[in-house]
Amino acid sequence: MDLFSPQIIILTLILGSFAGFLAGLLGIGGGVILVPLFLWLFPLADFPPDFIVHSAFGTSLAIILPTAISSTLGHRKRGNVDWSMVSFLALGGIIGSLFGSSIASIIPGEKLKMCFGLMQIIISLKLLFYKPYIPPENLERANKRSLLLVGLAGGLFSSFFGMGGGVIAVPLMLMVLHLPIHLAVGNSSALIVVSSFSAVVCYIWYGLQSSVIAPFSLGYVNILITVIVAPLTIIFARIGVKFASHTSQEKLVRIFAILLMLVGIKILLQL
Repeated sequence: MDLFSPQIIILTLILGSFAGFLAGLLGIGGGVILVPLFLWLFPLADFPPDFIVHSAFGTSLAIILPTAISSTLGHRKRGNVDWSMVSFLALGGIIGSLFGSSIASIIPGEKLKMCFGLMQIIISLKLLFYKPYIPPENLERANKRSLLLVGLAGGLFSSFFGMGGGVIAVPLMLMVLHLPIHLAVGNSSALIVVSSFSAVVCYIWYGLQSSVIAPFSLGYVNILITVIVAPLTIIFARIGVKFASHTSQEKLVRIFAILLMLVGIKILLQL
């Protein structure tokens, strides 16, 4: 089936909107939803098998980038971004994203898919059962070395799994840097902008070195899907945020965690 066929476009519009809505509703990075979507969608569009997994990761990051910019601007207006901290987080994030995307580019697609499936299951278990101890706020703990290391970890995770990285950056900022939650979320959004951008550049570069090509793709980033889905994720994420204030977050997170686990198991069973 051609990527530009009406069926593929309609599926992309519907599922991309749903992914953005869930991201806003649950506060979960879009990559957790977008990557499984593309792992299912790209084979329908007859992408070369060796191209599918890396393209899913690269395209997911390209979509996350404008969403993270929008989120960062929103947090900046509320004073939830500390640019002096972000500069060191960003430096670590760039280094981490270069390493993560470089490692991902040399791992065969099936093994990378297995890593992603396991990661989905681990995140679902964390959402279901893990109740971390949050230490008292202490901004003095946020020294330059700690900021660099947290940024490095966030960038590495983000680029290796094609995700925003907030799922690991926010907990680290809370438990290692002892930041207030609003500042951790705002700084994480700014970190995701930098780490996603550098990771996207790497996925484009490594994809261009590959002998395999896919339609409407620049390296491992599918431009057509990015242009279609990115505006939808931004719009529907904001709608999801509005709905979140009228729903039980705990119950929704549990449902989403079970969904993540089922998706992770399904990915592993398809190997």
